Amino acid sequence: MTIRTLLGDTHRKVICAARTDSVGEVVTLLAERRIGCVPVVEGGKVLGIFSERDVLYGLAREGAALLDRPVESVMTSPAVTITLETPIISALSLMTTRRIRHLPVMEGGRMVAFVSIGDLVKYRMDRIESEAEAMRSYIQSA
Repeated sequence: MTIRTLLGDTHRKVICAARTDSVGEVVTLLAERRIGCVPVVEGGKVLGIFSERDVLYGLAREGAALLDRPVESVMTSPAVTITLETPIISALSLMTTRRIRHLPVMEGGRMVAFVSIGDLVKYRMDRIESEAEAMRSYIQSA
């Protein structure tokens, strides 16, 4: 199963930040949307990822002055990315190894989606449940 399988034909609108947005603006966006990170994008290209961790580490270093800085100065860059053809299990492995929770999905050098570890785990769990149910049905019909 690939990321393309997970996403199907429906692509959700990805909430993004611009590199010049202030940290304070993006923190407000994260809070309003109840999300943990956003890709920082320019012209469809992912420049980096800005996450809750970036906020915490920045506040520990700089205090409240961080909030006025541009997000590009504290984002995690370069972003680790995948493609639509990446197997789901490979994406999960990458997230585990790199200790990250979100991956931009790229196609032709442009971001087309953004997946979370929760998206991938839910998909895998649904597949496992479906396979288990099929096995139970097969056993009961034999």
